[in-house]
Amino acid sequence: MDIALELCDTYFFDYLYSALLPVQQAAYAWKDGSSNATAFDPRAVSPWQYVPASKFISFEPRDAAYMSQWARDSVYRQTLSLFLITWIAGAAIYFIVSTLSYVFIFDKTTFKHPKFLKNQIKMEIAQACSAMPGMALLTAPCFLAEVLGYSKLYDALEDQPFAYYNFLQFPLFLLFTDFCIYFIHRGLHHPLIYKSLHKAHHKWIMPTPYASVAFHPVDGFAQSIPYHVFPFIFPLQKFAYLALFFFVQLWTVFIHDGEYVANSPFLNGAACHTMHHLYFNYNYGQYTTVWDKLGGSYRKPNEELFRRESKMGQKEWERQVAEMEKLVKDVEGEDDREYGAEVVSKKDN
Repeated sequence: MDIALELCDTYFFDYLYSALLPVQQAAYAWKDGSSNATAFDPRAVSPWQYVPASKFISFEPRDAAYMSQWARDSVYRQTLSLFLITWIAGAAIYFIVSTLSYVFIFDKTTFKHPKFLKNQIKMEIAQACSAMPGMALLTAPCFLAEVLGYSKLYDALEDQPFAYYNFLQFPLFLLFTDFCIYFIHRGLHHPLIYKSLHKAHHKWIMPTPYASVAFHPVDGFAQSIPYHVFPFIFPLQKFAYLALFFFVQLWTVFIHDGEYVANSPFLNGAACHTMHHLYFNYNYGQYTTVWDKLGGSYRKPNEELFRRESKMGQKEWERQVAEMEKLVKDVEGEDDREYGAEVVSKKDN
């Protein structure tokens, strides 16, 4: 994250902070000892010294980097900057990827499903937008600890702990996070936690790509903790970390896109995750079905979901609704109205 912070500092935050908290004129030092502003050397009054975040790419600071009372290495400035980066970049990825998925992949027939809510997309976006600042606030300290050097992130490829680790780190990251998220997600379904945190995401019985971040902020952060914990336990190359973090955002949208192309007993794709939204107590995994199978919570997607003619057929819908409503009442102890108002009937579409 120090690479992203350096980029944003050079092209945005340096100018913002120098405008908000400029160096006091009395502290200015001039190259020629005069008071000629054109001769001002801002580097002479700043205790901060530039060190590139990476040897592969760097963003050389401009004079504005030295003209704020908040130097780049100020913990307060870094915390605020990382919060803004997490919030704004997360929102940009969410809207761009979700919109592309919605336009080119998402099956619009889902609108006719009896459990698709009236104005659902607007509600998903509203919930996501309200959750993102809170998730960014909770995430910023994790990124700050990385920037301050407490993690095991490394820059040079030759700094890998042993041969071929630069390749091994990718499956290791996926295995570790998949394992942890399974238990966190399953824990969020505990009756003492479910209603206050995770239930907000289960309002979307038939989700769209815009539901990918439509969480309670604490719920969303809880399920992201393994991503942030990993580089404090295992070495991870900086650019690999950025790539994996972006992949995680893509995957989160992918499993909510409603296009059931992955009919694999190993991969936890959109079909598996739809089983989770419909029937709640199955398929808690993130990438694979391994931990669900070991934990006895795996539910194979119905074969009808992979055939165009039956995927969104009336018979399949009726079967889904009947089982889902019974499960909600028997297992969750409440009726279906708790999961969202104004369910759209087919005649409303």
